[in-house]
Order: sequence, then structure tokens, then C-alpha cells
Amino acid sequence: MATVELRFSALPEHVRTARLVAAAVARRAGVDEAVLDEVRLAVGEACSRAVGLHQNSGVTAPVKVALIEEEKQFSIEVGDEAPHAAPGGDTSGAGQEADAEVEEDEMGLAVISGLVDDVEVSTGRNGGLIRMTWPTAPPATALA
Repeated sequence: MATVELRFSALPEHVRTARLVAAAVARRAGVDEAVLDEVRLAVGEACSRAVGLHQNSGVTAPVKVALIEEEKQFSIEVGDEAPHAAPGGDTSGAGQEADAEVEEDEMGLAVISGLVDDVEVSTGRNGGLIRMTWPTAPPATALA
């Protein structure tokens, strides 16, 4: 199992770099060429979501991205350290701005789910993690 880890400041301008690195590592791992645009878009959405959560929560920790090459699959984990409220949690005093953030967050997760068949989302008080997985083709063998 090979893993590439990225950590970047929660700034929108770093999302493009994360997308490019993710696509390059996915290609090397054997993800089908036709799926690479979906990989780029999904990673961009997940990283943009993490950046927004960090900025809205005042979290200064970096956004973490792990690109994991395993047998027959390639996974990307995007982690944030922003506190996530439990579903139906207390939003008293938060008002319309919090509602808009929740709606934007849900929209981002819907976009990711539309792009990736295998998605796992976990959240808690200490942050969240989105794990996206794609199948890989076996490495081509040299012809004799």
C-alpha cells in the first residue's frame, strides 16, 4: 500500500494544487483515464468544503489529504478539523447564516456523491473525513 499525504493551509488557492496532485497519483495508481475528471472534481469539492469549514470555524490547522493506493482500488481521504454539530444539533443564535452554511455543505456532499460511487462521510466534534474510493485496473504487463 502506497500513500501520498498533502497538508495545506485552508485557503481556496491551494485546492487546485490538491486536485492536480490527486489526478496525477490516481493516474499512476491505475484509475481509468475516463474517470480522472470525476476524481479531480470530487477532490476539488471535498477540499473546498474542508477549506470553507476551517475558515467559517476559525480553525488554523491545515486541511489533510491522503491519496491511498491499495490492491485493486485507489482512495482519497480529505480531512478537516472543524467541529461538526450532531444532526439536528443546537443552532440557537446561529440564524440564517448557519442555515446557508449547512445547505452549502449538504450541496457539496451531494455533488461528491454524484461523482463517486463509493463515498464515506464521518463527522464529529473534532473534525470530519470524506473517503472516496475508485477501482483500479491491474498494472499492464510487458509483452515478451
